[in-house]
Amino acid sequence: MLPKSMALIDDDVDFTDAFAAFLREQGVDVRVFPDSSDLLASESPFGYEFYVVDLMLPGVVGDELIRILRRRTDAGVLVVSGKVGASTFEGVVDAGADMYLEKPVSLEQILLVIKALQRRAVMRGQREQSWSVDLRASQLLAPDGARVDLSDTDLTVMRCFLDADGGIVTRETLIQRLGRDDASTLDNTLHATIYRLRRRIEKASKSLVPLQSEPRVGYIFRAPLKSL
Repeated sequence: MLPKSMALIDDDVDFTDAFAAFLREQGVDVRVFPDSSDLLASESPFGYEFYVVDLMLPGVVGDELIRILRRRTDAGVLVVSGKVGASTFEGVVDAGADMYLEKPVSLEQILLVIKALQRRAVMRGQREQSWSVDLRASQLLAPDGARVDLSDTDLTVMRCFLDADGGIVTRETLIQRLGRDDASTLDNTLHATIYRLRRRIEKASKSLVPLQSEPRVGYIFRAPLKSL
């Protein structure tokens, strides 16, 4: 998972030429700023999905640039710099960076860190977006606008999550609400029901499915959920 757009703020031409070309091969729209003042004076300095920042910059220095970015954006910020020192990591994290990598570092390693940070950001953002259950239409409405048709069994499960209001729904509660009473097949039936519901959501929506299992306890819907 990579950001669609990225600002690369670094005056090391050899590094930025190689890394920008590498990212563009991955489909990322990259713009290079050798001077942090150029970024801040650009048309949309806070509109990128991700920022890779050096610390030793002409213009506004790296840690101060991060503080400025953090006042205006929640985008991922990765520091890639040759600056070393006992307090360097602590300083950039305090400024608001998500991670620090020390040069020299391979382009592949930087890419892996960017993917990890972006994945967490997307998951966090999707958890903050609300899902809705349309009880009359028997549909689940995803944050991206997709509608998932719910069977009577699915609707019963979703009512349990609505009642839990963000908490865990135990296996026992789900089994009772579903009217199952054959002890030998309870867990398998419940697992199959949850699996089919999750797969149906995945096929209908690009949003991260927040329906997750809690080992040995039950299931939880890790996103705001409301009824219509």
